[in-house]
Amino acid sequence: MTKDIFFEIHRDLPREGPGRNEYTRKAFRMLPVSDNPRILDVGCGPGGPTLELARLSHGQVVGLDIHQPYLDELTRKIEQAGLSDRVKAVNCSMFEMDFADESFDIIWAEGSIFIIGFERGLNEWRRFLKPNGFLVVHEMTWLRPDPPQEIFDYWKSSYPGISSVSENLERLRGCLYHLIGHFTLPEDAWWLEYYRPLEKRIRQLRVKYVDDSETLVVLDKEQREIDLYRKYHKWYGSVFFVMKKR
Repeated sequence: MTKDIFFEIHRDLPREGPGRNEYTRKAFRMLPVSDNPRILDVGCGPGGPTLELARLSHGQVVGLDIHQPYLDELTRKIEQAGLSDRVKAVNCSMFEMDFADESFDIIWAEGSIFIIGFERGLNEWRRFLKPNGFLVVHEMTWLRPDPPQEIFDYWKSSYPGISSVSENLERLRGCLYHLIGHFTLPEDAWWLEYYRPLEKRIRQLRVKYVDDSETLVVLDKEQREIDLYRKYHKWYGSVFFVMKKR
């Protein structure tokens, strides 16, 4: 039941995490111009960034995820956009990718690398990049030192790998990447296409499941994440890291 309600909460939201297409474009434009690049979008969800990358690059894009309803939605969007010749949706776990070495010019992951872990993702995905290929991710990151105990405990429990910007910069150098640049997503990137529609959905589902205590617990957990961001957003956020394979 928990899995079903999670996807009912998140179904058809504009995004499955903080971000907007303008920030996808900003990160992409930090890369050198490349002719017809081959791009892998890891943890693509319903494919907002996937389609934007196809439009920006004029290349071949593979969107990878494990939730088939998201991939079905992405496939419909691909067909509607007339991009079936350049964009493909693939059901595969990021833990089980079996692409040939040096298959991609660019690997992209908006808000998904936390699933495998920042450093592990950098290390394991490196072999799929062509020489001098590029890796672009955005990752949950501490923005200020000494966060209040409540939010520190929450993120250390939810995502023990959360680190500071400087720690992540050191990790990417250790994983043999050269930093091209990085930037922090602003607060509105969380609210406009993610937390605001998510909060509206939670209110609707509280009415639908008013007598379902198990579902209400899940809704409370989702709401708590939103409330904590509202209270502590100055201490943490999502940071784009744009890097080149060395």
